[in-house]
Amino acid sequence: MNRCLSLLIFAAMALYGEPKLLFQKPTLSATQIAFVYAGDLWVVGREGGVAQRLTTGAGVETRPYFSPDGNEIAFTGEYDGNVDIYVVPASGGVPRRLTWHPAPDQTAGWTPDGKNILFTSNRGSYSSFTQLFTVARGGGFPSQLPLPMGGEGSYSPDGSRIAYVPLNRAFSMWKRYRGGRTSPIWIARLSDSTIEKLPRDNSNDFNPMWVDDRVFFLSDRNGPVTMFSYDTHKKTVTPVVNHDGLDLKSACAGPGAIVYEQFGSIHLYDLKSGKSRPVDIRVTADLPEVRPRFVRVANRISAAALSPTGARAVFEARGEILTVPAEKGDIRNLTNTPGAHERDPAWSPDGTRVAYFSDESGDYALHIAKQDGAGDAQKIDLGTPGSFFFNPVWSPDSKKISYTDKRLNLWYVDLANGKPVHVFKDTFTGPEQIFEAAWSPDSKWLAYTKQGKSHMRSVWVYSLESRETHAVTDGMSDALSPVFDRGGKYLYLLSSTDAGPQMDTSMTGFNRAFTSSAYVVVLRKDIPSPLAPESDEEKAAAEPDANAAKPAKEPPAVRIDFEKITQRILAMPLPPRNYQRLIPGKEGVVFAVEDALVEPLAAPRTMAASRF
Repeated sequence: MNRCLSLLIFAAMALYGEPKLLFQKPTLSATQIAFVYAGDLWVVGREGGVAQRLTTGAGVETRPYFSPDGNEIAFTGEYDGNVDIYVVPASGGVPRRLTWHPAPDQTAGWTPDGKNILFTSNRGSYSSFTQLFTVARGGGFPSQLPLPMGGEGSYSPDGSRIAYVPLNRAFSMWKRYRGGRTSPIWIARLSDSTIEKLPRDNSNDFNPMWVDDRVFFLSDRNGPVTMFSYDTHKKTVTPVVNHDGLDLKSACAGPGAIVYEQFGSIHLYDLKSGKSRPVDIRVTADLPEVRPRFVRVANRISAAALSPTGARAVFEARGEILTVPAEKGDIRNLTNTPGAHERDPAWSPDGTRVAYFSDESGDYALHIAKQDGAGDAQKIDLGTPGSFFFNPVWSPDSKKISYTDKRLNLWYVDLANGKPVHVFKDTFTGPEQIFEAAWSPDSKWLAYTKQGKSHMRSVWVYSLESRETHAVTDGMSDALSPVFDRGGKYLYLLSSTDAGPQMDTSMTGFNRAFTSSAYVVVLRKDIPSPLAPESDEEKAAAEPDANAAKPAKEPPAVRIDFEKITQRILAMPLPPRNYQRLIPGKEGVVFAVEDALVEPLAAPRTMAASRF
């Protein structure tokens, strides 16, 4: 099959009303606010209103700063293929390039007299850290400030000192980071490079703004990132914007106010009254990216599954759920929701429906659509508080779905009543190790893994009828990928006895090879070992009954005897390898997927099979 997968993308604005726009990096003059939107610079009056686009160059224009006189804006641009410093008239015009070094240069502000632009660059460093430089407003060779490192900065009104972040922020995507690279703000005297440290207790302080005798800055010292001020005379820190909501991302001081960004919206903090107000900004422009258009998404596939017979496949691509025929027919979009994100499709065993997660309502919910796209999808609320969900797995009877969430819980939901049932919460497993449950063939049991204090995983089973959990393995080895045999007699699993160094976080940097072996658990005491010695014997042929009708095939009932179950775990006749998961075949057959190399992400995969 060779198909070009594409989507017709509609403007979310037209279908879902006025969207929430993402305005970033605002800066302030006496009359205007400049900000970044869609990779370009825009300006609007301080009172808000309809914004005008200031730049349209190729690449991204970002980090704008008004000159002290408000006539020009310095910014970082990619007009000529490199990241450099530019200036453009605040009223519009042709941007003028000021730096030419191949290293990336990032604007950081202006000197108080408006003659020079402050920027950061690693052009002179021996590693990845940046330093502070200035370049004349009219161009010329940059000068380095007498500081060994610097990531952000703001001059005192007389230009003799600078409040700066000595080292660039680390892991800005991690909320409340408290590791060894939390960022302080220091005040340096430029005449002798002596420093004064702002009071802090291992918080992330950044974005300094020097206004008169105070240094305003952003910090997460009290929880969400908000704005504080440091009195340079009293040596005290005071919160100036109080909130317990989403983080403030950036801020910039201007005449009489500070403009800041919070979740894509712009706000003004009045220095005189100490009050903030939102700025209503509207964007009306020729934005080709929001026009309805066809987009190729073959390279944007992030999840896939097959229908039970393999007649069609289902894909998640660019937030839509699409099914594709193996040979004949058209690609079918089951969702058509450009304003929502759909993820993780799973085809029901009876072939009639496709399940997936959707954030159409604002929080993720489980949706079940008919495979032919007819009618409305069934929508199941997964409870509060909202979460991020993974791994929807259908039960063999197509009546239930198990799934996991970011809080390390395992759930299942009965589609008849739509009520999620909690199975268990893993305390020690990291978020990168989300487990996937496996159903028994009669849809009455769930097998899953649970991590212990040693970080070794053990295999457990959960009974839907009694709501009880039972351990299958003892946790002395690292067990994973439990799957039921289709005949209901066995549970297959992988287990490693030499994975200990990989479980210890202090030793993960060592390239130590480890292997796993495949095992079979005999679920009932009355079932003989599938690995017992065999002997072929002649058997009398039974007389065929021509009148006998074939009974309807029912799923095998699964019964598990937990007494001494660990004594019924047998090693399968497969050599130890770096197996990653097991896949059940027909009754009595299981496939083990092997990574041929130690590194899982860099390895080609092979498959071995065992038959009973």
